[in-house]
Order: sequence, then C-alpha cells, then structure tokens
Amino acid sequence: MTVNLPETTSKFEGPLVKQFSVFLPNKVGAMLDVVKLLDTKNTHVVALSVSESTDSAIARIIASDPARVEKLFREKNVPFGVSEVVVVEMREVATQLVKLLAALVMAEVNVHFAYPLLIRPRGFAAIAVHVDDTECASSVLAGEGFKLLSSGRHFAIAPSRTPLQMPPS
Repeated sequence: MTVNLPETTSKFEGPLVKQFSVFLPNKVGAMLDVVKLLDTKNTHVVALSVSESTDSAIARIIASDPARVEKLFREKNVPFGVSEVVVVEMREVATQLVKLLAALVMAEVNVHFAYPLLIRPRGFAAIAVHVDDTECASSVLAGEGFKLLSSGRHFAIAPSRTPLQMPPS
C-alpha cells in the first residue's frame, strides 16, 4: 500500500538586510569617526540606532554598500558583528505598525529591537526589525501584503558632492 505524504514547501527566501553592530567606546566623537570612515569610501548610513552604557556603546548601522563596509571594517580593525534584519516599507505608519506587530505576534515571532531608516526608499517610511526568526517573519509579513526591502536598489543614494567635513571651530 502506497501512502501519499504531503510535500514540504520550499522555505521563503525573503530579502534580508545586513546590519552592522559596531562596538564603540563611550566617548565624544566615536560615532563621528565611524561615519567619516564610511564617507571616505562614499558609503552612507541609511539607518542608525545607538545603545550606550557607562563605558561603551553599540551602534547598529545599515549601510548603502554592506560588502564595502564589511571589508573596510576588517581593514581598519573596527570591532563589529553582523546580523540580518527585515526591512519593511511603511506606507501608512499609523495603521501599518499595529498590523505588522500583530502579524508577528500571531506567528509567535519575537521582536528584539526595531528602528526607522534615515532615508525614505521608494518615497515611503521604512522600519528595520530584528527578530528571532527572520525566515518566518519575512514569510508572514510578505503574506500580509507588506513590501520587504533589500539593500541593493532600495538603498541606493546619490553620491555626495563633497566629503563629510567638520564644521569650523
């Protein structure tokens, strides 16, 4: 007797975005040094969140060119870690944030932290969400009709005309 077992579906390969967690001393100018370093390679910070403690800070950064950032941080011995976040376009923030969080709760996906992007890809607000299960979160959010963004074309920024400079003292 043959038994027809259900076939498994392939996993959802949603667009995930690299987030860099940069470990900084808690001192004046430490964040500026990182941003200036990125600017030397015409790479831009598109999202930023900073958590500080008494003697150190963690800057969570999403950059316009993650491959370049990773190479640069390694070359310059910048202490960092890499993780993946889900970046979600928010066309109507007031109502969609509730819908987004409710969808994740229903799927039992835990949100570790979230922060907005500094740019408006495609003309809309966007939020970076770090969750305990990126595959499930991506699948659920896409199924709920959310637009998930990826680093490539969504975070393209026109090059600046002049490098970042310190204001005169």
